[in-house]
Amino acid sequence: MNELLWLSFAVLDLTMVVVLFRLFGKPALYGLIVFNLLLCNIQVLKTIELFGFTTTLGNVLYASVFLATDLLGEFYGKDAAKKGVLLGFAVLVMATVYMQIAMQFTPSADDFVQPHLEAIFGLLPRLALASLAAYLVSQLHDIWAYHFWRKRTGEGKLWLRNNLSTLVSQLLDSAIFCLIAFWGVFETPVLIEILITTYLFKAFVAALDTPFIYLAKRVVSRERAAASAS
Repeated sequence: MNELLWLSFAVLDLTMVVVLFRLFGKPALYGLIVFNLLLCNIQVLKTIELFGFTTTLGNVLYASVFLATDLLGEFYGKDAAKKGVLLGFAVLVMATVYMQIAMQFTPSADDFVQPHLEAIFGLLPRLALASLAAYLVSQLHDIWAYHFWRKRTGEGKLWLRNNLSTLVSQLLDSAIFCLIAFWGVFETPVLIEILITTYLFKAFVAALDTPFIYLAKRVVSRERAAASAS
């Protein structure tokens, strides 16, 4: 059941990236980076079993962040992609600070939400540190690698630069995040299992996003052709 749900979730999320990009253009990609980054940092708290392995739930949404930055880099240039990365970084910092402030308010006598907020967001500073470090290193590497391979492949072989840049960047991200977020939280064998399986599942979603980036390129090409004709 988990496997089918996870795969359906991945396809849905990647599809929505293309749909929103088609409807709203570049602003949608910035919005998706922020939305998925915030939500995956909550979902990552949940560990699940997939194909007999333990992994975190947030890997689907986080993988699609790479698709959004690759789309920004492909169609709007390296500076636009970097702006998206820095926007996500700034919003994650704000969310961390704001939720820590929110938990400092004394709850009313009949409040029932505070313990749940503490259970989720009490871990957020450490998760945010892990996410920020992993996010910046991996995303900046992804942008650099994407354009490195683009210079060598030209306009062709989109699948190659998309996958080469993302697969290495996802490895950096998984290693940095898991070591900072979960060191001392899980026993070493579980930590290693989470790191490996998290990367493998992210790598699978990264490969899965290849037809979606081609679909997005086809949409953009059609729109630009129509604009030139009119």
